[in-house]
Amino acid sequence: MYAQNERLEVDTTIVDNKYREDQFYAAVTYNLLAKKPSEVSQSGFSSGFHGGYIRDMPINPRRNLAIGLGIGLSTNSYNQTLQIIETSPGEYNYSIINDRDISFSKNKFSTYILEFPVQFRWRTSTATSYDFWRIYTGFKIGYVFYTSSKFVGQPSDTKLSNIEDFNKVQYGFTMSAGYDTINVYVYYSLKDLFSSDAQIDGSPIEMNPIKIGLIFYIL
Repeated sequence: MYAQNERLEVDTTIVDNKYREDQFYAAVTYNLLAKKPSEVSQSGFSSGFHGGYIRDMPINPRRNLAIGLGIGLSTNSYNQTLQIIETSPGEYNYSIINDRDISFSKNKFSTYILEFPVQFRWRTSTATSYDFWRIYTGFKIGYVFYTSSKFVGQPSDTKLSNIEDFNKVQYGFTMSAGYDTINVYVYYSLKDLFSSDAQIDGSPIEMNPIKIGLIFYIL
């Protein structure tokens, strides 16, 4: 009975010296197209939604430096004036829409990507502090597992899927920086969206995406 009634003293000074940070992430971006043909323009809001898991692996005793390895999913849309038409199975024609010749309300293509981010992480966090500065730089490799294109206009609406001229492998540099919940995110692709088979008047379409937005990290 004495043992059951005995009050145990808890040492509140002990902290977790094996803590990790920022295991899950979610981001929303505005997607730009770099190196696009001069006649191609973007219209509307081209959005991207990204989410996944990153394993945080501190590399110093203070645990404010770490390597992050992860996996995630990304969906991206690009509203622009490059029209894609399938002329025969696996064969496509690319043309630039001229507002004076063609009436349309929507023209976009979309990509769905399985991503593998790698990060070098610096932060001012401690085992007892949840609000801190961070700068994460890195590299991201992605596998494009699905693509689609949608045109709504004259003379008829067109929908395509699994367009073979998209490059299956995408990769580029990433950076995120901020304090607490609010973090700016930038991705710059080093790989063109389309393969060399996608051409306009015999010239390859050498466009690569730039994604700018906000990213949120969750323990």
